[in-house]
Amino acid sequence: MDFDDNAIAEITTAGLLHDIGKIIIPTSILNKKGRLTDEEYAEIKKHPEIGFRILNSVPSMRNIARIVLSHHERIDGKGYPSGLKGDDIPIESKIIGVADAVEAMLNDRTYRKKLTKQQCKDELIKFRGTQFCKDIVDIVLANFDDIYEMATEIVF
Repeated sequence: MDFDDNAIAEITTAGLLHDIGKIIIPTSILNKKGRLTDEEYAEIKKHPEIGFRILNSVPSMRNIARIVLSHHERIDGKGYPSGLKGDDIPIESKIIGVADAVEAMLNDRTYRKKLTKQQCKDELIKFRGTQFCKDIVDIVLANFDDIYEMATEIVF
């Protein structure tokens, strides 16, 4: 995507820290097996803003904070915390959103088993242009074999 080295470093750092706001969320919610209640989901949805506040308190992390704040926004405006859509979402946040979704789909969660490689690709295609940026999904799909290999080698 022709980012310079500084932008790549910021995206990388934002990717590593995007869920830092979850440190405030009770572990009983984070580790819950099964579906979250509406109240529990409302708590989870606070993590981008919490992460923003944590990171924004460090002057050198302010741009990373901006990226973290918007990583759950959706192209169609149905994301959170601000309901941003389309070009109002920072491109870096769009990248983190796709990467986070791929990582989540390719790994087991307390509430579901991991998806197969094909199921993950199908989900990206299904939500291309609504949840996810079309251009980023196209790049991910074009490089999916390498991404899949990396994602399944990493254990969180």
